[in-house]
Amino acid sequence: MSARGREFERIREVVSEASADEPLTAREILTLLDERDEEFESAHEIATVLGRRARHGDVTVIRSSPYRYDIRERA
Repeated sequence: MSARGREFERIREVVSEASADEPLTAREILTLLDERDEEFESAHEIATVLGRRARHGDVTVIRSSPYRYDIRERA
């Protein structure tokens, strides 16, 4: 698995554990990661990882201000 793939899995795991019931901003996701001592540099880094995964359908990007990311498991 690539480095970006591992980063996405870490993000998805933390968001899943937080039981987020609505899409989150990159900043909100960064806060969750920081609370669990996950090493990410910035909200921009998270947005980059999630934006790349959106191309494959793993993430839904809600283009609002700020962008929100839906990475919940699909049924």
